[in-house]
Amino acid sequence: MAPRTVLVVLFEGIQSLDVTGPVEVFAGAETGHPGTYRLRTATLDGAPVRATSGLTLVPDHALADAPAPHTLLVPGGNGTRNPDPDLVAWLREHGPRAERLVSVCTGALLLAAAGLLDGRRATTHWASCDMLARDHPAIDVDPDPIFVRDGNVATSAGVTSGIDLALALVEEDLGRKTALTIARHLVVFLRRPGNQAQFSAQLAAQTAQRQPLRDVQQWISEHPGEHLTVESLAARANLSPRHFARAFQTETGMTPGRYVDRVRVEHARRLLEDTADGIEEISRTCGYGTPEAMRRAFVRTLGAAPAEYRRRFRPVPAD
Repeated sequence: MAPRTVLVVLFEGIQSLDVTGPVEVFAGAETGHPGTYRLRTATLDGAPVRATSGLTLVPDHALADAPAPHTLLVPGGNGTRNPDPDLVAWLREHGPRAERLVSVCTGALLLAAAGLLDGRRATTHWASCDMLARDHPAIDVDPDPIFVRDGNVATSAGVTSGIDLALALVEEDLGRKTALTIARHLVVFLRRPGNQAQFSAQLAAQTAQRQPLRDVQQWISEHPGEHLTVESLAARANLSPRHFARAFQTETGMTPGRYVDRVRVEHARRLLEDTADGIEEISRTCGYGTPEAMRRAFVRTLGAAPAEYRRRFRPVPAD
């Protein structure tokens, strides 16, 4: 099998980790399986570019001289805000020719500007999702997942999610064992599903301004198995249920029920990944009461039942 050429597009104002994270994943695969991947970088004119961190990146080619890619990878960074029209034109022409088209973080903005995400589901960094949806209504923007696959186009969220996506692509190409070996070498986990939320509940919700509400947020996180009704949480905050529900949503941007749901799913997910506890026991520990209630919550939130989630994302013990 001929090596798969992975071409990484570079530009001024790039986010360096969007480049180096996925490149290290593919390079690790090439080390273990020589001849699998051929990594190349290119800028419009072949000149070095400066990342937002101040690092200078020296490309292998000018885009006009770069080899035809199997996987075309477009990183993000501040340089995606006002992209070079020539770069957008190059992506518009050459993007559809790649067997896989991949963006990391705000690299999705470049793909969108080139019209390559129209009619597709996509994601980007949480801070840019509203802008992407507003400026490109033909794109189905999903702000929650860490990466999205739609046909041969894959878009990912914030910078580290580019590593998750690259590992998923290597697993697709070479199998789980190879991807797991790379993940171990990079000291990352091969277990984050693409539809895992970009945020934990504590990050997705704003921290409440008032101390009683902050205390309730902390209590929920530490006691997911308790009887977490609006009435019981309101009593803990010394507020009426109606006042509590209104104040909680105003200050956190999330209803109490949704916050509780997210905390419980996260806690159950960690137990499935990190322990050998049975699903029935975990459902009780996390406040679901029954395995069926937890199954419905997992399918709704993660797109997989608890048993399937554990099978797919629990780390394989080291040899």
